[in-house]
This record gives sequence, structure tokens and C-alpha cells, in this order.
Amino acid sequence: MRYQSTTGLDCDQVDELVWRVHQVLSGRAGASGRPALLGLYRQVVLVLVLVRQNLTQTVAGDMFGVSQPTVSRIYRALMPVIEQVTCVHQPPVPEVFARRVVLVDGTDIPTGNRTDGQGNYSGKRHRQGLLVQVGVDLCGTLLAVSDPQPGARHDRRALTETGWENALAETSWIADPAYIGTTGITPTKRAPGKDLTADRKATNKVISAMRSAVERAIAHLKNWKILATGYRGRLAELPEVIRTVVKLEFYRLGW
Repeated sequence: MRYQSTTGLDCDQVDELVWRVHQVLSGRAGASGRPALLGLYRQVVLVLVLVRQNLTQTVAGDMFGVSQPTVSRIYRALMPVIEQVTCVHQPPVPEVFARRVVLVDGTDIPTGNRTDGQGNYSGKRHRQGLLVQVGVDLCGTLLAVSDPQPGARHDRRALTETGWENALAETSWIADPAYIGTTGITPTKRAPGKDLTADRKATNKVISAMRSAVERAIAHLKNWKILATGYRGRLAELPEVIRTVVKLEFYRLGW
């Protein structure tokens, strides 16, 4: 198996992750019952494949020679452990925002058209999902991903509710027109019946060019396809899945 293209991590990173998971599990009381059908290494790879490729558990079971219920048990047992062993790679938001120019944008995590009554339907995107804020530097290096908010939230409101508005107050940051009214630098909208001046058009063009870095970072984040192609699991578990995948991305990037 080509681990980097299949799991998103290179061989050394997979080895390190398996070792850390082993360290956590070895400190727990031994489980009784039949021996596991897959060794720990293949179990970790299985979980990585699930979140990287967003495969159905039945297909993943066929790939690894186990049943769908076995895949489900492995996934539920190891996801919290993987989150635990990668948490040290997520940098504190105030620290990474300080003394940097930060590019900010919101992106949604689609969940399929489920009537959950939690305000997850976005009229802008015409689908159900959760909304996260993404912050990067001018080179497109991922700095932070916020906790998820209901998909119906406007980016401006989500920025406040995640606490990012305060974290960004002491730094320079750039965003799209959805964040007008904040301390961020945003493009100027054209007033009805009036044209923008040549200077404002030039400024808007520069801002848009700079913001392409955050779009690239979001695209790399969504190479973890469980965040991009439609989450199929229990909605109540999605926020924790997002947090775990974000930590895996920071681990992949070497934070």
C-alpha cells in the first residue's frame, strides 16, 4: 500500500503514530476475549484510510479482509486515541496569530441532507453541514482551525462565537467581504449605482490575490475527504471527528 497517497502520511509518520498509539494502549488494562483480527499497525492504517478517503466501512472491510462491524469497532476505539496522541501538534491560537499577517476564511463540512433541527442548513451553500473558520499565514501555512459551528451561521457571526474575533484583534488579518465590520482588511463593496475608484479596484485585486493562499490551505485540509465529500456517521460525533482530523493535518505538516 502506498501510505502517503492512501493515508496522507508518509511511512515514518505512520510508524511514529502507531508507536504513540501503542504507548497509550499498553498502559491500559489488557482486554479479554479473542485476539484481534488485525495487528495494531494495520488497525491504525485502517482508521487513517477511512478519514483520508472517506470510504464506506464495508469497502474498507473488504480492503483489509475484515467485516464491517470489525471496522466500526476499530474506528470507534482508535479515533479518540489518535486525537490524544496528536493533540500536542495543534498550536495555541493566540500564539500563532501573534506577530503574523493572518488570512481567514470559512468553509463548510458537508453532512448530507439530514433534517437535524440544529440549524445546519446553509442557504448560501444549499446543503447541510458544519462551519469552521480557517486561519493561515501569507504563505498558506495552516495556523488554526476553529471549533465547528452550525452551517447556517454567517462567517461574521461564527468568527465571534468561536472566539477568534478577540484573538485577531491585536494582529493584522485579511478576509473576504463576509467579514466586513470586523477589524480585518476586506475588499470594498461597490455601493448601489456607483463604481469603485481605480485605487479601490486595485486594492481589491491585491487583497483577492493574497487570499488565494487560504483557499489552497482549505483545499489541502479537505484532502482528508471525510471533511469534503459528505460525512455519513452520527452527527453528534462530527465535531470531535473534525478536531481529530485537524490534529492529524497539523501532525502531517510537522507542527
